[in-house]
Amino acid sequence: MRRYELKDADWARLAPLLPGKVEDAGRSAADNRLFVNAVLWIARSGAPWRDLPERFGPWHSVYRRFRRWAQQGVWQRVFEAVQDPDLDWAMLDSTSVRAHQHAAGQKKATPPAEALGRSRGGFTSKLHAVVDALGNPLRLALTPGQQADCTVAADLLAGLAVSAVLADKAYDTNAVVAHISQAGAAVVVPSKRSRRTPRELDRNLYADRNKVERFFNRLKQYRRLATRHDKTAASFLAFAQCAATFVWLL
Repeated sequence: MRRYELKDADWARLAPLLPGKVEDAGRSAADNRLFVNAVLWIARSGAPWRDLPERFGPWHSVYRRFRRWAQQGVWQRVFEAVQDPDLDWAMLDSTSVRAHQHAAGQKKATPPAEALGRSRGGFTSKLHAVVDALGNPLRLALTPGQQADCTVAADLLAGLAVSAVLADKAYDTNAVVAHISQAGAAVVVPSKRSRRTPRELDRNLYADRNKVERFFNRLKQYRRLATRHDKTAASFLAFAQCAATFVWLL
């Protein structure tokens, strides 16, 4: 077993979720395992596509297939399919990812369309996540680095049936608090100093929020996500979805 490659047990869980099976319409994909191992190698090593080892085949063919799956939502569907969440409560947070100079220069779209922006950390993207009570990822979103965390909270939490939502002060807005309350969940979010009447906070439960931070630490073990090299938001988010899938599997 080479480094960065899926074990037999993990592949057995993943294989039925991928397109190109014999019973699927269209061309079969007998090399799905080789292809997924190639994507995993790129994600973990952080290397450019051109440096993909020859054992995986022509780098450009692998890259084009990865892009095609990203644009067709395959990585998103696989990420959702592997989940077996503990929905006692959910935790919400974001992390900033510094963009490499190679991420700039996309000519067909303005930087906001590719989730790139200027923040105090420089030229960045912001990756948002909701995790379950065990710290496993449920949903991901990508925005420019300067965009406030609270702006995507409602979309990330939509339809989640949990007893409580844990988040830091960045999510203490009237809109987010109302959305959580209307969903029937407890609001475990510290009140900002500007609130005239601070909410009571279950500090024992709030201490569990470290699990979302630990998830981001695991995610950034994939070097392709520690620094953004991808020009397009679709490719970078697809790598995040791949890594989140592997968090469930590995």
